[in-house]
Amino acid sequence: MSPTKAQQGSRTSPGVSTRAGAFRRAGTGDESYWIFHPKPLPPAPPLATAELQELADHANQALGRLDGITLLLPNPDQFLYSYIRKEAVLSAQIEGTQSSLSELLAYEHEDVPGIPRIEVAEPLNYVRALYHGLDRIDGGFPLSNRLLCEIHAIVVAGARGGDQTPGEFRTSQNWIGGTRPGNARYVPPPPNEVGQAMGDLELFLHDRPVATPILFKAALAHSQFETVHPFLDGNGRLGRLLVSLLLCGEGNVLSKPLLYLSLYLKQHRDEYYERLQRVRTHGEWEEWVRFFLDGVIEVAASTAHTTGRLLALIERDRQKIQALGRAGVSAGRLHDIATREIVFRIPEAARTLESNEVTVGNAARNLERLGIVRETTGRSRNKRYVYADYLAVIEEGVTT
Repeated sequence: MSPTKAQQGSRTSPGVSTRAGAFRRAGTGDESYWIFHPKPLPPAPPLATAELQELADHANQALGRLDGITLLLPNPDQFLYSYIRKEAVLSAQIEGTQSSLSELLAYEHEDVPGIPRIEVAEPLNYVRALYHGLDRIDGGFPLSNRLLCEIHAIVVAGARGGDQTPGEFRTSQNWIGGTRPGNARYVPPPPNEVGQAMGDLELFLHDRPVATPILFKAALAHSQFETVHPFLDGNGRLGRLLVSLLLCGEGNVLSKPLLYLSLYLKQHRDEYYERLQRVRTHGEWEEWVRFFLDGVIEVAASTAHTTGRLLALIERDRQKIQALGRAGVSAGRLHDIATREIVFRIPEAARTLESNEVTVGNAARNLERLGIVRETTGRSRNKRYVYADYLAVIEEGVTT
């Protein structure tokens, strides 16, 4: 494994609490190490929900305001395209992948030479996996281990972990940090316990043995999934996808997956990993849930603010386009594509608009003269344009 700097640390020692599970010695001789055996959810003693309820109420209200904004949008899908891709890139960056939103958008519109395939594969797979999971849930398929395995196979296809039993729970030991279990920061449960641990997690997702409010459920389930680490690779990416599947699919908290929580987790990466570890070593479930809820509140507010800025930007540019007179009709239709996909090429746009390339090319040049889009290839044919100001807003937090 290739741990990130935030994942590296000293050798794990037994925890001072057994609330989340227990560390036990494994291995022999010089390769002796501590391995964690998690307890099923919900926590025992129970989560102190009373002390967390006010924060949970604020998080629910923040999500409600965000969802309310999207319901008022004339076309929520125009934001969905870019927000999902932002979340995908941020999730990959948490684990050290040097991907960018610009590269992902360019790759989706044209297989660009010079962009490393592996740097694009992870966020691209994340997008595909999220759509697959939400489509399956919308179709009546339960959020289950079977579905998680399906999604995992998509997450790692052609990327890190793609050659390590994709879509199947691991049958060998893995670890986090270090070069082997003996010097790892954390060693998840042995492979013979993974099936039972994931079976217990699936029951918890289905409110057995008790029902759990959705935000608490999402926080606890994400932590437990990362603790079990059921796959040889791709656990971080899938664990963050699980949150979106719960909030948008199972819980119906959000009608659209517009919450890019990975922005908060990236900005607080060291604390993110430390909070997860403190659950195992000290049983600090409440502290982890508080960290998670703070992230939901912060990112929901940020997403709502970003949406407002983008709406203002789009309206400003539409007014510029209207000043073109008759030429503004085709330019306005092309602008609609730019607001939805950010990047476009003339042939693709012509097919979408059921128009000819000459008309679309003239519209693109008009948008370029107005300073709305920018051509990025320098070619005379098969040009690619980007909605530059829109991309600059979306990329905030991704490029830092």
